Amino acid sequence: MPESWPTTRSRRSSIVAQFGEARADLVGWALTTGDPLADAVVDEIHEHGRAVNLALTEGLGHGLASLTDPPPAVAALLRETETLPDYVDDALLDEASLPHFSSPAPVHILSLSAGSLVHVYESPSISKVLATTGKLIESAPRRLAETGKWIATALLPGALRRGNPGYVATIQVRMLHAHMRRLARNRGYDEAADGVPINQIDLARTWMDFTLTSYTAEQAMGFGCTSNELASLYRYWWYVGHLLGVSPRLVEGISSHDDARRVADLLQAVTGPAIPESSELAFATCRAIAGQLNDVLSLPRGMGLQAMYALTRRFHGHAVADELGLPHAFAADRLLTPAISAIRLRRAKLRRDPAAWRREIEKGVARAKSAAEGTDAAA
Repeated sequence: MPESWPTTRSRRSSIVAQFGEARADLVGWALTTGDPLADAVVDEIHEHGRAVNLALTEGLGHGLASLTDPPPAVAALLRETETLPDYVDDALLDEASLPHFSSPAPVHILSLSAGSLVHVYESPSISKVLATTGKLIESAPRRLAETGKWIATALLPGALRRGNPGYVATIQVRMLHAHMRRLARNRGYDEAADGVPINQIDLARTWMDFTLTSYTAEQAMGFGCTSNELASLYRYWWYVGHLLGVSPRLVEGISSHDDARRVADLLQAVTGPAIPESSELAFATCRAIAGQLNDVLSLPRGMGLQAMYALTRRFHGHAVADELGLPHAFAADRLLTPAISAIRLRRAKLRRDPAAWRREIEKGVARAKSAAEGTDAAA
């Protein structure tokens, strides 16, 4: 762990000037902290091998109580994940994520790709970690597909109950981060410059991209949520963050985009400028998903990639898109406006009929469950 403020992540004095001493102290801790509980399990796996993995798998599916003499690090991790924060109740687990399903799955993939992941990759520290783990660009489509599948699974009603698929998948993502953290360290990642690989700032920034960035991107495509729906979704994501090992000091209590932007400004202040790998990942992500735009926004065939560039500029602004080297796409951008207006009108009409709106959500949940189970949902 670096003993001083990482050299590429702004300066403590700058953070004090912008945000105050207390926030600077929090950021200094977050930049130099990974996920001690998950990291300890990875160390245990490397020391004792397959038995630890088997214990972890059994514990995730059936609970800590199902294990006899569990490995100490596995027991500590499961003890934390099985301890529910005081805001978690049946209503949160069963209903808080429902607004997510008012939009069709391809919309979430678009907001995840051109929105969330492009912004994730803008972080030089995250891009460096991905670069050290190999196959940076070739893995981008698979990474997108796996991330989309995890989010769809984690947000299904009831999915985060102990032993259920969303709970298991979310902690598996947490363990993936821990394995990547160890691998990056073993391959020369510069902690003195960038802080601990996949540190708490990086985790919180990624959490923000799955919430603030994703939902504002969907709003820009015409699939917006009300303030009450957003408050419900953010509350659900507090618990997702808890299972992912994100410190509650960084994300808990956020209930609106305004709340989130105040925290995002702090995180962005210690992110640093994009690097060439950031641009390569952004291009690869746009290429991987361009074809789905035709289905969502009814654009002419062949306009998908250009529309992805146009959407990325709408989501992140021209300064970020220019920094990443993404081209302008003026013709595609002109086509987006009437398509998005038509979507907004349709959703506004649906909202005026509560029964129709509920049916829309129920259809979205049914499709997501069918996709998770590998079956076809009825239209």
